[in-house]
Amino acid sequence: MLKITEIFKSIQGESSYAGLPCVFVRLTGCNLRCTWCDTEYAFYGGRDMAIEDILAQIKATGVRLVEITGGEPLLQEEVYPLMRALLDEGHTVMLETGGSLPLDRVPEGVVKIVDLKAPGSGEEARNRWDNLQQLKAGDEIKIVLKDRTDYEWAREVIANRRLADTAPVLLSPVFETLDLKQLAEWILQDGLPVRLQTQLHKHIWGKDAIGV
Repeated sequence: MLKITEIFKSIQGESSYAGLPCVFVRLTGCNLRCTWCDTEYAFYGGRDMAIEDILAQIKATGVRLVEITGGEPLLQEEVYPLMRALLDEGHTVMLETGGSLPLDRVPEGVVKIVDLKAPGSGEEARNRWDNLQQLKAGDEIKIVLKDRTDYEWAREVIANRRLADTAPVLLSPVFETLDLKQLAEWILQDGLPVRLQTQLHKHIWGKDAIGV
């Protein structure tokens, strides 16, 4: 059984898959408390669901792209057979993880979107740097930035750890905190080898919308 906060169909708002129809499976629980978190409602509660019931609900949507997210999905043991089952059914499977837990058990073929926590998150010390060695073709690194200090931290990490040689790097501003245009200008000024992203779903439905 898995503790599930919500399952819903929407438009993928982030990553290189942004803009595509996607089913989100949001697992309950998180071991981090980022200052800018927009999914605190997923920390507690949820309902118990069997893997076969989750698969049936996803199948009913007719959508082939699935994102496993949270909270922190890797806290739940049954997430691994869920990802395996989704792959076996022919889905493109994305995993959004906070980067503090090991990736070595994630099934081959899952697209790993791994967050690196900048200082403004309050969780910088929880970064598990050895996870970078687990990244393969198709995986991506995401860094959420709160301010100029976060940006400068990211710039140094990208250079010193050669992140762009490991996987595509996505820089995402905290919505309505760091101006998207400002971040774009910093990236262009420094010539960073990154992709600028925004949370597309928030531009469509608003920053407080849930289940879309």
